[in-house]
Amino acid sequence: MQSKATTPEEYMNEMPIERQAAFKKLRAAIKKNLPKGFKEQMSYGMIGYVVPHSKYPAGYHCNPKLPLPFINIASQKNFIAVYHMGVYADPKLLKWFTTEHAKVSPKKLDIGKSCMRYKKPEDIPFDLIGELASKITPDEWIAKYESAFKK
Repeated sequence: MQSKATTPEEYMNEMPIERQAAFKKLRAAIKKNLPKGFKEQMSYGMIGYVVPHSKYPAGYHCNPKLPLPFINIASQKNFIAVYHMGVYADPKLLKWFTTEHAKVSPKKLDIGKSCMRYKKPEDIPFDLIGELASKITPDEWIAKYESAFKK
């Protein structure tokens, strides 16, 4: 579900009231821990954390007019989602996250290639997601991203 909201605040205000507190806490955990150089903005109808064109002029290869995406958070129909491109691109980071998640949550992790899904707001491991957000700097993300395209 893509939102037409133009700001993160507008996005959060349009989601169901029962998700707003958890979503604000999730956003705060990411913003507190995210290394300097990423920028928060609306991205793909969700709140996104991107490498801005001022740091990486080439932009996203799928659409160079867009900045390089890194993390998105979204209130979907049946869950709150955290999309983290680093866990998709770095097997060591994925292993770390899945191992740590099992230590802090009794629930089985619902994860796709880059998407962690939480059906109940109280199941979100806010501190762990904050720590995950801290694990890659913009320069490290650019290097990892570019290495995927080198032959």
